[in-house]
Amino acid sequence: MATTRPGPRERLLEAARDLTYTQGVHVGVDAILKQAEVARRSLYQHFGGKDGLIAELLRGYPGEARYRQVMDDAGDDPRRRILAVFDDLENVTQRPTFHGCRYTSAELALTDPEHPAHAEVRAFKDGLHALFTSELTRYGHPAPEFGANQLVVLIDGTLAHAVTRPDAHPALAARGMAELLLDVSA
Repeated sequence: MATTRPGPRERLLEAARDLTYTQGVHVGVDAILKQAEVARRSLYQHFGGKDGLIAELLRGYPGEARYRQVMDDAGDDPRRRILAVFDDLENVTQRPTFHGCRYTSAELALTDPEHPAHAEVRAFKDGLHALFTSELTRYGHPAPEFGANQLVVLIDGTLAHAVTRPDAHPALAARGMAELLLDVSA
């Protein structure tokens, strides 16, 4: 049974996804091309260059969908759905392969304010905020927009803190803070 090898575009995205997560967005183009086993011309044909590749990999990464899936797997109760995110983050941040949030890492590393990846990071964070605003509204929270801001800060803090102090279990600490946030409306 023959399997078809992904095309150059998909191989570039996969290589960039792997290497930028483990080495950061400043990983060299040559390393990406080598891992993808494609010619430099393919990078420019498909993405216009490395900046376009980075933006596309962030756009195509299933970050928000992953949070939504975790919440959907937790059932219909908004409280349980929100807290399930922090339970999942505990599992994710304890993996030996965990290197932090790829969106936040890209945002901090790319100092050019015109880099196209910044728009993708903002879109992801705005999507998370909208997801939590919706859940908090269903839950009856008195300030769902502000509460969603707080939850996103807790998630960002968890992902950053877990890089430097995973043994502190920041997701568990953030879960406790999320419970307090949810108790405001109880």
